[in-house]
Amino acid sequence: RSSVRVLCGSNWSLVLQGQWMLEFYAPWCPACQQIEATWESFAKDSERLGITVGKVDVTQEPGLSGRFFVTTLPTIYHANDGVFRRYRGSRTLEDLQGYILERKWEAVEPVAGWKSPSSIMMHGMAGLFHFSGWIRQIHNYLTGTLGVHVWVSYAIFILATLLIGLFLGL
Repeated sequence: RSSVRVLCGSNWSLVLQGQWMLEFYAPWCPACQQIEATWESFAKDSERLGITVGKVDVTQEPGLSGRFFVTTLPTIYHANDGVFRRYRGSRTLEDLQGYILERKWEAVEPVAGWKSPSSIMMHGMAGLFHFSGWIRQIHNYLTGTLGVHVWVSYAIFILATLLIGLFLGL
């Protein structure tokens, strides 16, 4: 059984308390697959290190990856009582452990307040990522399930955008 906590949109706020290391990954990502065994070993050592080790599948949690503004994979964050720092070190087990044991995270500049995952700005960003996922699902339903041509689907979205803009303009 894995020692890594799986985080999602409903339980992500757990990282606001205590000390965490959090990996954002995608199952298809080769670099993410390379670090998987190391991340599991790191998690097994988490009790000794006094941290919780978590992971987020960005393919399943687009809103959460938007909240953390994840643009590259894998992305690792350190969180200590709601203060977030992006980990940019080596992805070896020794370096991950040293980052915690030697408190190297204290020398890293925290994520700016307005870019913090718990800020109102990033809450809005999470909403945009959810909305884009919803649009993608509708497009896939139109083109895949109903067999509508791709350009017809685009035309439907263009028309919907114009009508919503017209309605809001009134």
